[in-house]
Amino acid sequence: MQVAFVHDYLVQDGGAERVLLALHELYPHAPIFTLFYVPEACHPAFQTLDVRPSPLNRWTFIQNSYQWLLPFMPAAVEAFDLSTYDLVISNAYHFSKGALVNPHARHVCYCHTPTRFLWQDRLRYMDDIPYARFLKGPLHLVLHRLRQWDHQAAQRPDVLITNSRTSQQRIQRYYQRSSTIISPPVEIDSIPFTRTPGAYWLTGGRLVGYKRFDLVVKAFAKLNLPLIVFGEGPEQKKLAQLAGPKTRLIGHVDEDTKRELYQHAIGFVYAQEEDFGLTAVEAMAAGKPVLAYTHGGATETVIPNVTGQFFERQCWEDIAYAIVHFDPTKFSAEKIRAHAEQFSKTRFQSAMRPLLEPIAPSLPPHHA
Repeated sequence: MQVAFVHDYLVQDGGAERVLLALHELYPHAPIFTLFYVPEACHPAFQTLDVRPSPLNRWTFIQNSYQWLLPFMPAAVEAFDLSTYDLVISNAYHFSKGALVNPHARHVCYCHTPTRFLWQDRLRYMDDIPYARFLKGPLHLVLHRLRQWDHQAAQRPDVLITNSRTSQQRIQRYYQRSSTIISPPVEIDSIPFTRTPGAYWLTGGRLVGYKRFDLVVKAFAKLNLPLIVFGEGPEQKKLAQLAGPKTRLIGHVDEDTKRELYQHAIGFVYAQEEDFGLTAVEAMAAGKPVLAYTHGGATETVIPNVTGQFFERQCWEDIAYAIVHFDPTKFSAEKIRAHAEQFSKTRFQSAMRPLLEPIAPSLPPHHA
């Protein structure tokens, strides 16, 4: 049986890429088709794999402005030659679910979320594109046509799997399709557990607008309490301007540094509405409580008064109020860690095997 993977973009080391690596361990010789591949920007493990980028990858001079190639991405995905594969596994948050497979093949899609900028975040996306106000009419037309294609593409996979009830509801709303929930893998075993009290609050990830790091930074500036923010992105300059004297923006960090940051934190602040929320679970794996916005995937991973607490409104005032009234001594690090272990990579692969192995047997578990 021949197996292939299709992934949107290999241009960062994020949660979707960790899902791809965990799936690829089941079929380690399978090629990975992707629109863009920047080896130095993604996880080093991909450099040893058979990665096959689309012709769009040659446009290296605009690799930091992929949105200008959006009109060409659906055709590029459809052009991948998957005709010889019996099982195609797409790992989609944008376009890879639209891959065209052999009529006799099976297409299983791990759909992280309906394409954000076409559906739930379409208005915010327009505001984030440079010069969008000058191109509003044409952009609306392009996005409308992409939305039509995206809905059609979501009908192509034989099976849809997703990461949370939040994403499952969005898939039903926007694509009118049912899906199976399998939570994404977190490298639990590699994150050291600690009972040591922390010295600062922690937040971080890709510094983009919808993740609302600006609200966290502003709250801690008002409180004049210690905060560390890891990660990089377009919001970095704005956050530096909002930061108080006890806030440190430390930019990109490697995995070892991030684990150490978790160990010495009081807790993790999670202000965004995400489909799942990888960093929040990583913090819990270290035994640290999470203070989260009460919407999205965090409501499925954080247990109130056991592994963390919620704040109701996505505003700096609610975050500040929650921080002031937060008592870290109320939480058991052991219970927090035990809860996080249900999101391990081993559990993820065990849940995926029954869906994939009837089509294409994978390696035995001890070889994965």
